[in-house]
Amino acid sequence: EVQIVESGGGLVQPGGSLRLSCAASGFTFGIFAMSWVRQAPGKGLEWVAGIGGTGSTTRYTDSVKGRFTISRDNAKNMLYLQMNSLKPEDTAMYYCAAGRLFSTRFSDYTYWGQGTQVTVSS
Repeated sequence: EVQIVESGGGLVQPGGSLRLSCAASGFTFGIFAMSWVRQAPGKGLEWVAGIGGTGSTTRYTDSVKGRFTISRDNAKNMLYLQMNSLKPEDTAMYYCAAGRLFSTRFSDYTYWGQGTQVTVSS
């Protein structure tokens, strides 16, 4: 059974940091590209960051470049998102997604977690 479980969300002040984690099981983690996707209140899904299966390739949406860092530990089947200099506009539910293609298209991702809420507010 495939399981993807996100954790690490919470309430943080503007300028603060959070580290999201994603624990995956039930599939061959190391051959899947992984991404973080978010959904702000009342808005659609937004692809945030992605990483290839080996971890050597990463990409980010422009609004988080220089502030967020995606990484993975294939030995532990874990995906991470280090978020620094957080802004109120980063407030969203953050989802972890797995797909065979390294893509920014949601339809290319097969497995999804339930999400973890990040709220940036003073």
